[in-house]
Amino acid sequence: MLISSYNPQEMGDVLVVITGPDVDDQTVISKGTVTQITNAKDGSLLGYNFFDASELLPELKDERGQVFLSDDQVAKLNAALSEAGFTEKLTADHTPKFVVGYVEKIEDHPKSDHLKITQTRVEDGKTVQVVCGSPNVKEHIKVVAARPGAMMPDGKIIWPGKLMGVESEGMLCGFRELRLKNAPDKKGLWIIPDDWQETGEAVDFDRANAYFPAEN
Repeated sequence: MLISSYNPQEMGDVLVVITGPDVDDQTVISKGTVTQITNAKDGSLLGYNFFDASELLPELKDERGQVFLSDDQVAKLNAALSEAGFTEKLTADHTPKFVVGYVEKIEDHPKSDHLKITQTRVEDGKTVQVVCGSPNVKEHIKVVAARPGAMMPDGKIIWPGKLMGVESEGMLCGFRELRLKNAPDKKGLWIIPDDWQETGEAVDFDRANAYFPAEN
């Protein structure tokens, strides 16, 4: 898993690369213009910060927010890691994180009066459990499913976890979370038209941002 972001107005010329969920107990090692963050308990890699990032990847000057790194860009980052003396390398991740999901089954959450446990198909032959609290969730609908590793428009990253004790692998996304252009500002999932896209396909956000008419 590889999640990258670049926000020069807030953080300066720093490329943040995340490979694992944040933990309280971290080990931070800086060498030159690279900082490595690992889990202090087990040594697993959590990510790197690349300072003076636009000198390494000049094309970052046109980026704001999440950055989807190519194989060539990751190779340049790995070369910088080797030069700095780090052995833990990065692997490019091109799997789509926002896909068209199909809610196959719903049951009540045993510890909540509003959460539902869904079985949502996210690709052919793969159905995952996602806990959802949206008021309009129901069976046999298409929705935007954020897979683990997705970065939401507000910067929140989706990881596998538990909601009130029940495993949840991802998130079913509503209007407010997606921040689609001209979308209603209300609670609830965006229920995708059946003929919009096939289940498992990466969500076409360019098309989605043109779906809702502009308000007069």
